[in-house]
Amino acid sequence: MPETLKSRLAREIALTGPMTVAEFVTRCLHDPRGGYYATRPALGEGGDFITAPLVSQMFGELIGLWAVETWRRLGAPERLRLVEVGPGDGTLMADALRAARVDPGFLEAIDLILIEPSGPLRQVQARTLAGADVSPRWVADLGRVETDAPIVLIANEVLDCLPARQFVRTAEAWTERCVSVDAAGELIWALSPITGGFRRPDFAVAEGQTAEISAAQAGFGHALGVLMARASGAALLIDYGRERPGPGDTLQALSRHARVDPLADPGAADVTQWADFPAVLEAALHAGADVTGCLGQGEFLRRLGIESRAERLTAGRPEAAPVVARQLARLTAPDQMGELFKTCAVFAPRSLAVPGFEA
Repeated sequence: MPETLKSRLAREIALTGPMTVAEFVTRCLHDPRGGYYATRPALGEGGDFITAPLVSQMFGELIGLWAVETWRRLGAPERLRLVEVGPGDGTLMADALRAARVDPGFLEAIDLILIEPSGPLRQVQARTLAGADVSPRWVADLGRVETDAPIVLIANEVLDCLPARQFVRTAEAWTERCVSVDAAGELIWALSPITGGFRRPDFAVAEGQTAEISAAQAGFGHALGVLMARASGAALLIDYGRERPGPGDTLQALSRHARVDPLADPGAADVTQWADFPAVLEAALHAGADVTGCLGQGEFLRRLGIESRAERLTAGRPEAAPVVARQLARLTAPDQMGELFKTCAVFAPRSLAVPGFEA
């Protein structure tokens, strides 16, 4: 019987010592032999979690119209890189390209690039987009995106997959929350002395509270800033997370739409942490780009016209009105995705007015 990821992690920790939360999350998601995204990603109602594009076609359609309008505000260049990071099953891009048919010039201009580390998801994306107006190509990371043409980039629920280390303030000192093993060889949470450098957070953290610091998210923000500064364009970020710095343990594992113990069966569930928008945007600024503030997803989608789109859908199919109303509420209501999920943009030049974020 093949060795499980859990047993491999337990053996490694027993030999080399506790594993940081960031290292553990990375292994849970991307371990080649047992990681969730490397072997068994399951999206949608019948999977482990659902994202906004799978809630309603309205989401992807509006993102497509946002991309077209951004291209126009860039001067409708003859060449444009349309990039999606973490495209899921391809539904967002399929809906976006369908909506983009309102401007054939946009479709003629774009070079469609998908950034996806998961082999299984690349296959799903290829099937979803097989009949699209534009054929995609895949690259490994942001550093592989050429900067010889303006870029419009979409990253929906990407930051929450970039892990953070967790630091806990005790009465005596700062410590790091790690994954260790007990006498029976079971994975457990433990507090360990901090190694590898640590800068105290610049926000208040009470005794017993957790501060999450993600080098991966800050690195993503820096790479975006470099990309936009060199090429010009706009990157739209949509995720759940915090728009102001603050403490909190946000680690969670989801299986069949329910929270499960992250240590119970590593690799069998999706594992996420909140997006740290302040750190991402600060890194992008330092890299030479400009940034917007954060808007709740509900407000952003309303600015893009989601309510009018819902009305048009129900006018064409009155029998679908209750379903469309539920989808609209799911995407925009404050007690659903409307406020927990935030949107922001990284862009260049400074004079660009990013659609949806105008003052």
